[in-house]
Amino acid sequence: MGTSPEAINLAEERGAFGDVLKSKNLTAPEFGMASSESEAISIAQRIGYPVLVRPSFVLGGRGMEIVYDDESLSGFITRATDITPDHPVLVDRFLDSAIELDVDALYDGVELFLGGIMEHIEEAGIHSGDSACVLPSMTISDAARKEIREATLAIAQGVGVRGLINIQFAMAENILYVLEANPRASRTVPFVSKATGVPLAKAAARISVGTSIEELKAEGMLPATDAEVPRGISVKEAVLPWNRFRRTDGRGVDAVLGPEMRSTGEVMGISSSFGGAYAKSQISSFGPLPKSGTVFISLADKDKPAGVEAARALVELGFRVLTTSGTGNFLTSHGVATSLVRKNSEGRGPLAEPTIVDILNSGEIDLVINTPVGRGTRADGWAIRTAAVQRSIPIITTTPGFSAAVEGIRVLRQGDLGVKSIQEWLA
Repeated sequence: MGTSPEAINLAEERGAFGDVLKSKNLTAPEFGMASSESEAISIAQRIGYPVLVRPSFVLGGRGMEIVYDDESLSGFITRATDITPDHPVLVDRFLDSAIELDVDALYDGVELFLGGIMEHIEEAGIHSGDSACVLPSMTISDAARKEIREATLAIAQGVGVRGLINIQFAMAENILYVLEANPRASRTVPFVSKATGVPLAKAAARISVGTSIEELKAEGMLPATDAEVPRGISVKEAVLPWNRFRRTDGRGVDAVLGPEMRSTGEVMGISSSFGGAYAKSQISSFGPLPKSGTVFISLADKDKPAGVEAARALVELGFRVLTTSGTGNFLTSHGVATSLVRKNSEGRGPLAEPTIVDILNSGEIDLVINTPVGRGTRADGWAIRTAAVQRSIPIITTTPGFSAAVEGIRVLRQGDLGVKSIQEWLA
C-alpha cells in the first residue's frame, strides 16, 4: 500500500539514487561519499570548494554545512560527525547563485499530476524549510517548466512512488540539477494545496490504496490538467523566532540562514502581485516592513553587485541608508548615496561617534540588511544581527530577500493590501 520501504530507501540512499538519475539521464551536482576525513578532503578537492557536507540519512538539514576549504571541512568532521564506513559523510558540489525549485507531485504508477513548482526566493544553499518561496514560479521559462515536469516523471518512475513525491531542483546557467527527492508528503503540501485549491494529501491517500489519477480526475478531486495557473500569487515564508533562543552561554543565536533548518513554522500571503504577497507574508511572520525611515545595509563582497539596484530603489523611495565603509564605498561608486557609520569592532570615534550596534540599540533603524561572509560567523556581523533581533528590527540576510523586501515596500506604500478569504481566491 502506497510507496514501499524499498522505494523510500532508494531515494534516501545517495549511491542508489545516483544510479536512478544516471539511468534517466538526469544531472545532479557532483558528489562523493567519504568514510574518513582524508577521503572527504580528497573528494572536496576534486569537486572544488565550496562544498556542502552532511551525514547520510538526515532530516531538516541536521548537521549540514557549507565549507570553503580543507581546514573548515576537517573542523566539520571533527565537530559534527561520527564518520565510519557504515556512517559516511556526503560531499556535494555547492551550486553558488543557483535558483532552487521545489516540486510537489502525485504519481500512481502510470500518470503524473504536478501539484506545483515553487521558486525559492533565497538562493540555493538555504534550507527549503527556511527559505521563502513563491507559487507560481516567477523567473523560469516555459521550456524549463516542461523540463522540470519530465524530470519529475522520470524520478517518480525510477523510484517507484505511489502517492506524493517532493523533489528539489536547482537551475544554474540554464542547467537543471536534481538536488534530492523525498517520496512522501513534504511540509510544502499544505501551502501548494491552499495556493491551487487541489487537495494533494487527500488525493495521495486515495492513490496509496489503489485509486488512479485518472479516476480522481473523473471524480473532480483533481483538475483535468495540472497546467492550470494558481489563483493569484502566493508566497510562503518561514517563521524564525530568533529572539526566543539563546546559546548555552546566554548570548543570542545568530540570525543567519543556511543548509540546516531553523524555522518553527510557516505562513503564507496571497495577492495579485508578488510584492503584495511578499509584504503579507512578512506581516504574518516577522512584522510589517517599514514604509519609510532608516535602513542599514552591510553586504559581503560577493553580494555587493547584487545589492546595488535594491539599495538604489530604497534611496529613490525616500529611505535614509546607513552603511559601513566597505559597502558604502561600493554603493557610492555605483551612484547610490549612503551615510557611513562605524563598525562595532572599531568602537566609538574620537568624538564619541556611535557604532552601528549603538545606533541599533537606540532604536533609530527600521530595517537591517546584513549578508554574512562565507567562512563562518564574523564578530561584526554577529553583533549587528543579534542587536537587530533583540530590538525586534526586521533583518534580512540574503540579497534575493533584500530585493523581495523592496518589492513588498513598494506595494505597502501604495496603500491597502486588500484582504480576501482563501475561498474567494480559489473561487
